[in-house]
Amino acid sequence: MVHALIFLPVLAALASASPHSARTRHLMHRRDNPPGSFVNEGPAPADQVFNLQFALVQHDFATLEKKLYAGSTPGSPEYGQYLTKKQVEALVAPAPESVSALDSWLSSHNLSSQQLSPSGDVRGVNLTVAQANELLSANYSTFVNQAANLTAVRTLSYSIPNDLLAHVTTVYPTTTFPVPPSGPARSWLPSNQSGDNCVNSFTPACIRQLYGLPNTPATQKSNRLGVLGTINEWFSDDDFRLFMQTYRPDLPPTFNYTVTSIAGGINNQSDPGYEASLDVQYTMGVAYGVPVEFLSVGMDIESPFDEPFSGSGFGEPFTKMINGLLQIEDLPQVMSISYAMPESYTDFATANHVCNGFAQLSARGISIFAGSADWGVTGEDDPDTCRTFTAMTPGSCPYITSVGGTQGVNPEVAWSEPELDEASGSGFSNFYPMPDYQKADVLAYQKTIPSSYDGLYNKSGRGYPDVSTRAVLVDVVIAGEFKQINGTSASTPMMASVAALLNDELIAAGKPVLGFMNPFIYANKDAFTDIVNGSNPGCNTNGFSATQGWDAITGVGTPLYPKLRSALGL
Repeated sequence: MVHALIFLPVLAALASASPHSARTRHLMHRRDNPPGSFVNEGPAPADQVFNLQFALVQHDFATLEKKLYAGSTPGSPEYGQYLTKKQVEALVAPAPESVSALDSWLSSHNLSSQQLSPSGDVRGVNLTVAQANELLSANYSTFVNQAANLTAVRTLSYSIPNDLLAHVTTVYPTTTFPVPPSGPARSWLPSNQSGDNCVNSFTPACIRQLYGLPNTPATQKSNRLGVLGTINEWFSDDDFRLFMQTYRPDLPPTFNYTVTSIAGGINNQSDPGYEASLDVQYTMGVAYGVPVEFLSVGMDIESPFDEPFSGSGFGEPFTKMINGLLQIEDLPQVMSISYAMPESYTDFATANHVCNGFAQLSARGISIFAGSADWGVTGEDDPDTCRTFTAMTPGSCPYITSVGGTQGVNPEVAWSEPELDEASGSGFSNFYPMPDYQKADVLAYQKTIPSSYDGLYNKSGRGYPDVSTRAVLVDVVIAGEFKQINGTSASTPMMASVAALLNDELIAAGKPVLGFMNPFIYANKDAFTDIVNGSNPGCNTNGFSATQGWDAITGVGTPLYPKLRSALGL
């Protein structure tokens, strides 16, 4: 069941127990209950120390957004003109008075903050649970999800002094909960390792055949493709070598990658995981010749203070990832993210802070692709008992290209396997409004949705996914064994590889790279195969159905590389 999240834009006259803050306070966020199967086990130890982070108001995000769209919208005089890291930071830096206001408040509690982001819009303070409870009028408690063997220290509500509202947008970790761990949708020995049958076994050769990708290697050394890895997901050179020997025997198994550490991230090749292995094998195997950068976000799964998706901790989903990426001067032009969480596990302010971080990256000309997740309209809720559809983030963020999943060949249909509770994630955000670049297409689709769905989804929300690729029976090598995986975790690196190959040709032609793709995608729907069959049942409904044009299960469809080249003037 999706528990209610209550956002209160009005002032709450909350009297703090502390003499330091006998002033009117604003209730920033409150939950009636923890999400999912979390149970409150009582107050957290008062002397536990953690890092509390404050996101400050970005003084000119509106201009950043205008620049982002101007640079990514075909026909704009500024199309293909992207901002530098310094230009982005200048637009999102907080006003000096915001930093002063925060530090003055912290100082009154004998605390001091440190700058954590390059623009200065995120600051952190080390403090105990007792100090955090006093500072935020909070009640940090230990929450346990026994089924997932997961523990988190969170509060169900928090507030700040009213006079800080003009300066602070969100505080974390507070009311955002970690997501229970989930492995690949399915894995077993593939039935056809040769890859001849693209129905029962999907390989790099099938991708090239189905989407018309070039057979020749990419050539531009300045072109790079980034793969985001976290929750201790790593990959193995030995697995990649076996993967290439089996599925790309036409090419040498060249290890054309680097590892970039974010927050202490590594690549432990002795313990390869499904996500990282899949992402790296399909980016290096499909976009062969494009240098791959594995951006490893460090996580300590044994620590009670760090772990955003599973395990124990205070850690916040995606905040460490986005803060780390924003620190890097020279990032890959394309990024693939195979991780997602229900919007209901976080609060709007924290999710929006992360989403605005992705906007900063997109404004720098980076194409970001994120999977729409693997549970259809239900998210991680029980498909038989859920009462509303669940949107997934970060794919619901309007500054990211969300990638859904298909199955079958000639024709492809929307991916859905109700007997396994698996389907392409889809729907409409409860956080973000419908962006202009998709409004005409989404409103047209909503006319086909049954009126009985009223109240199950947000009619004014950003619709996703934007595009799709194959998500079923995808072959991969894990720890020396051949496996198959279902999920948009497979779709996302495939679509990212398509973008990287297009960038290779753009760079060779002296043209700007793709950048944020969504305005281009919706302006060139004929460069995609429209998927018109399939649905993703859940919550005692048929879910969303694929239909002619954009739909809320496959987006505008699957890529046709030759037509995308033509649309780009190649």
